[in-house]
Amino acid sequence: MVTKEINKKAPQKQGMLNNVMRQFNHASDIIDLNKNIRKILSITNNELVVHFPVKMDNGDVEVFTGYRVQHNNALGPYKGGLRYHPTVDIDAARALAMWMTWKTSLAGLPYGGAKGGIQLDPSKYSTSELERITRRFTYALGDNIGPELDIPAPDVNTNPQTMAWILDTFMSTKSPNERSTNMHVVTGKPIGAGGSEGRDRATGYGVFLCIKFWAAHNKVDLSGKKFIVQGFGNVGYWAAHFLENEGAKMVGVQDAFGSISNSEGIDVESLFAYNKSQGNIVGFKDSSSLPSEDFFALDCDICIPAALGNQITVENASSIKASVIAEGANGPTDVEAEQMLLARGVDILPDILCNSGGVIGSYFEWLQNRNGEIWSLEEVMEKLEKKLKESFTKVINVSEKRGVDRRTAAFIIAIERLEQAYIQRGIFP
Repeated sequence: MVTKEINKKAPQKQGMLNNVMRQFNHASDIIDLNKNIRKILSITNNELVVHFPVKMDNGDVEVFTGYRVQHNNALGPYKGGLRYHPTVDIDAARALAMWMTWKTSLAGLPYGGAKGGIQLDPSKYSTSELERITRRFTYALGDNIGPELDIPAPDVNTNPQTMAWILDTFMSTKSPNERSTNMHVVTGKPIGAGGSEGRDRATGYGVFLCIKFWAAHNKVDLSGKKFIVQGFGNVGYWAAHFLENEGAKMVGVQDAFGSISNSEGIDVESLFAYNKSQGNIVGFKDSSSLPSEDFFALDCDICIPAALGNQITVENASSIKASVIAEGANGPTDVEAEQMLLARGVDILPDILCNSGGVIGSYFEWLQNRNGEIWSLEEVMEKLEKKLKESFTKVINVSEKRGVDRRTAAFIIAIERLEQAYIQRGIFP
């Protein structure tokens, strides 16, 4: 079953690309990035748009549009998710692919960045239709993806089942002696299809870890702290799950259907079960509904936007009461809103750091498939925490050394790693 996320109007997609370019240029100016390397990193390497027909359950044929944007592969194969959402278009894919490049570079992974998906509302299609759509999309992508070229993963409204369909379709196009070497064409697969223990919770666990590291750095006790979560899908749920285990209290949740709150706390597991049975959070017991535009104004200590991009804007930034924002989504805070929040002393844990647990977990899965290994859940979680702690420490150190905010520090680290790669390798020919 797919999980719905926050649905916003199409005009904000343009803002995502504008935001990532402004973030990139700001950091590049600070480090005086080589002008030729800046030209390379400012554009994507490849952009694929495919139109493909699929027969629906009623016998009618629909034509879908799919995207795959490959931003940069200087550090290794392209890596990034596929999302199924009405807002998917070429500009959204460009922005998200760029963020993936910075994210994988910051994490120290041997990957570049890519992103893509299909422009559709998956709630309007049956499971069998979604399977045919996914398989036809995979076939249309052809050899533009591959285990050493471009490795997709789940994103908004896609899940392990989606990845299993992609894997099976991709492998079906290969000769029998090639199939065993293509298991790692996608990550985020079901355990039985070559997936990794812990991949399901990796992104949300990473968000939680960044909050935990932030709390330790600022000598803050998480016990009793109030938090709100926008988007109660995979990322939002797991972040809330681990925070509640630390003694924090979830006081507000928003999904595509509405917003609920309870200043005394909302039980995470009870809401998860309700959401699974009902398909949304509206009407959950022991909570009150509130207008969606008032969600970010809830009294809390920690705010976790874990839905889509451009959710925190100049219209609602001034109402945010949290002292820290942990970005579980990609690009949830626009540039102007971030400037307003920073001026008020709000700490922002940027997306390319805060939600990088997902791609780190994907890297672990890719390694296991590649090397014929199977790691335990404990081993995966331990490695993930170690990797994220390294990234968090680097960001804090650069932020304090250069006197810049956390996002700029994260971008500086990511861009400098790419700059070094280009300097050492040179430019062909």
